[in-house]
Amino acid sequence: MLSFFDLTTPAKRFRFVAVAEAITWAWLIVGMILKRVNDDPEAIALPGATHGAVFVIFVIVALITAFQLKWNAVKWELPLGGRRIGIPIVTLLALASSVPPFGTIVFEWWAKRNGHLAELSAGRSPQQATA
Repeated sequence: MLSFFDLTTPAKRFRFVAVAEAITWAWLIVGMILKRVNDDPEAIALPGATHGAVFVIFVIVALITAFQLKWNAVKWELPLGGRRIGIPIVTLLALASSVPPFGTIVFEWWAKRNGHLAELSAGRSPQQATA
């Protein structure tokens, strides 16, 4: 359990914030249900503010992690006007995962499984995952 709170590496920080973002999503969903059931608009004030703050933190941590773990090196090539443009697909997936509820957990699992989260990926590298 203590290893979950170990924030010494970019991958561990990303995992921690991804889980925190999912927890605040759950809290916000409960608040929205209580708002409708009890007709209480204040039921989402604290969960909404907390989720908003953690969402912004997640986006910042995802961008920092993308830079530190070189996620931008994994690109999807698009032919555009006779030249090819590389799209940093892993970074875009990380950012997009923050939109649907619990998407950050799914992305964290996928990134770990495909070698994009360094030491959390248990010996996998992005080259092994794409080969």
